[in-house]
Amino acid sequence: MNNSVRPRVFVTRDMPQPAIDRLKEFAYVDLWPAFPAPEKHELLYHVSQADALLCMLSDPIDEEVMAAGKKLRVISNYAVGYDNIDVAAATKRNIAVTNTPDVLTETTADMAFTLLMAAARNLIAADRFTRDGFWIAWHPLVLLGHDVSGATLGIVGLGRIGQAVARRARGFGMRILYTSRHRNPAAEAELGVEYCSLEELLQQSDYVSLHTPLMPETYHLIGAKELQLMKPTAILINTSRGNVVDQEALTTALQDGTIGGAGLDVFKEEPISPDDPLLELSNVVVAPHIGSATIETRTKMGMMAAENIKAVLEGRRPPNLVNKDLYNTPSK
Repeated sequence: MNNSVRPRVFVTRDMPQPAIDRLKEFAYVDLWPAFPAPEKHELLYHVSQADALLCMLSDPIDEEVMAAGKKLRVISNYAVGYDNIDVAAATKRNIAVTNTPDVLTETTADMAFTLLMAAARNLIAADRFTRDGFWIAWHPLVLLGHDVSGATLGIVGLGRIGQAVARRARGFGMRILYTSRHRNPAAEAELGVEYCSLEELLQQSDYVSLHTPLMPETYHLIGAKELQLMKPTAILINTSRGNVVDQEALTTALQDGTIGGAGLDVFKEEPISPDDPLLELSNVVVAPHIGSATIETRTKMGMMAAENIKAVLEGRRPPNLVNKDLYNTPSK
């Protein structure tokens, strides 16, 4: 088919090749060639020619972007969350918004537990200690961490990822507390988790893992007041969204010893500045938002994003529609 009559998809970042190949089966693919992301004026230009946009969580898709997309029919977000998209504006313009739920649940739960273990056992500091030649003899007081087995884990947000983390914690014999917008008796029975208030969870937990979406009511859910409730040895894990935590308050709490440590895959601004004082601290483990970063999961996400686009371009309800009011017929 001639590219001039095919629908055009603008993809804001390179991704696993199977997903690109799938898009090419039904559309002309305008793939952003550079790293990092397109700047706003570049995004506006490419969207102005596109029938579909496949974007990343770090791409702010606001009303200005949508206004530029005169032909735009679908915004396919390569993520579970979609707080980077003005969904109301998209709905007003009859643009479908889609995401990639479920597929990254287990991978992100793996990452949360990786951060928990690394922070608990001073793994990053131990790696540096060994590489830098400081390991000259075994000593009983060097790089002491804290046990994970038998400790208390508090999960904030018992959705799919939160439950997946709970399953991992059961293997370590942990006591598992949770707090969520809605109590989940079925999960309590299956996973042996205990429901409590956020305050009780923070006071009792040795590890606190955040798995809540970013919404107005969860913005800075963990701030100075909440950090003061935690044990001085407690470790905070965040693989959800950076602004669920007041980052300045967390930095202060880590500096002052209010809490023992943190494992962070997300930040208030991404990428985090190399000069951020948080990065100077030895009691925090950081990663560059790689919760879903496995070959298998990123490929599945790309394929799902492509299928969402294909459905809309063919006049069908996409499998993973966010603004559900756009379609009144069931998925085909």
